Amino acid sequence: MPVNSFDHYPMSWKPDKKALIRPFYKSLASVLEQDILNGFLAPGTKLPPQRELADFLDLNFTTITRAYKICEVKGLIYAITGSGTLVAPNAARSITISADKMANNIDLGFVASFEQTNDFVTDIIQKVVNKSYLEQLLNYNDPTGIPHQKMAALNWMEAFGILTDHEHLAIVSGAQNALAITLTALFEPGNRIGTDLYTYSNFIELAKMFHIQLVPILGDQFGMLPDELEKQCCQLNIHGIFLMPSCNNPTTVMISDFRKQELAEIIRKHRLILIEDDIHAFLTAGIISDYKQPMFNLLPEQSVYICGTSKSICSGLRVAYMVYGDALRDKILRAIFNINVKTSSFDAEVISELILSGQAHEIVSKKKQLAQSANDIYSEFFPLKKKIGHPLSFYRWLPIQGINDSSQLEMDLIRQGVRVFHSDRFLSGQTTCTCFYILIRRVKNRFTNIKTVSQLLR
Repeated sequence: MPVNSFDHYPMSWKPDKKALIRPFYKSLASVLEQDILNGFLAPGTKLPPQRELADFLDLNFTTITRAYKICEVKGLIYAITGSGTLVAPNAARSITISADKMANNIDLGFVASFEQTNDFVTDIIQKVVNKSYLEQLLNYNDPTGIPHQKMAALNWMEAFGILTDHEHLAIVSGAQNALAITLTALFEPGNRIGTDLYTYSNFIELAKMFHIQLVPILGDQFGMLPDELEKQCCQLNIHGIFLMPSCNNPTTVMISDFRKQELAEIIRKHRLILIEDDIHAFLTAGIISDYKQPMFNLLPEQSVYICGTSKSICSGLRVAYMVYGDALRDKILRAIFNINVKTSSFDAEVISELILSGQAHEIVSKKKQLAQSANDIYSEFFPLKKKIGHPLSFYRWLPIQGINDSSQLEMDLIRQGVRVFHSDRFLSGQTTCTCFYILIRRVKNRFTNIKTVSQLLR
């Protein structure tokens, strides 16, 4: 029998004792999962302490611990030392960013890659088709990339300051594929990865699929705060850290060089695995004075550096470069083979030809011009007193005050013919801030469209 009476005792969650069957820990975990997925337990809800729940249900403390652990591994709940166990912010819904077409509407939500430059690519594709060794691009050989394709990759990343060689480089099927390979190779279900409070929504979804818990770390205009990372590492058993240093998706914040040094010290101290998604490095290298080197160079044996080409060169050719330390090499190669067997050598050849011919640099130059034009339009219609983030970002972070229901506001704007994405889609933890993540695209009648949106959001 319970030690205490719970007739009038306030508890955030009182599961039905009669609904539990043996084994009780699995049954309780199932009830908790269903209550979260059905919306009975809102994100951020603090669950009853384990001893309290054990007393209420008249079960062993270990039974509650095992039930909570099952749901934690699934990404439904997470524990903070000194604060208790809480329902994860995105446990009950998918935050996948949809690319569905919106007829007769203004789509400011999906991040395109200025496809106006694809005419460069079509000419190169024809050139590759006519190469004498075309058949060699259609087989299973060279699973991590043909040597001359790796040489092109090293050539491309040299502008970003990457220091590596052929043996520690692999060509994979896009940055998203690289992230999946990294999580498969180097992490296990239940592991924790530190991230920015607002981070790449697809990485949040990947972590949920792999049952990896994300630990939100607060930041400022220079990036993740070292003291906050140190605090979380001391409180929790964190295994890795995910960063987008050149232009965080979605906040556009750039990690300064001095902040990289500070974070590297903590990552080294706690032996974390760094996942450095540097897909926007092409916007930064050579034009931003504070960009000196990627974090990979500071921690080569603890890092995986990801350089995607979808934003910089061509989104339709799914090619990215993974660079890793010697200590991680065997695990990553095994995961690449198990997941991909190999990446299309044909796609990699097109990207390589664009790089070696110099046309990739022309594409980047054109995209920077288009990005500058889009940002000028944004600044005209959404003047902000304080500008934060990368000046050439493909998307913008717009603060909106006084909004309580983000989903409702998204739907209200959809009915007005405008799609934007609220910051909750990118939230790895709890916050009281309310913002919108807005993509400014170069579209037909763009001045009229942007003006219409600015009026709707004021």
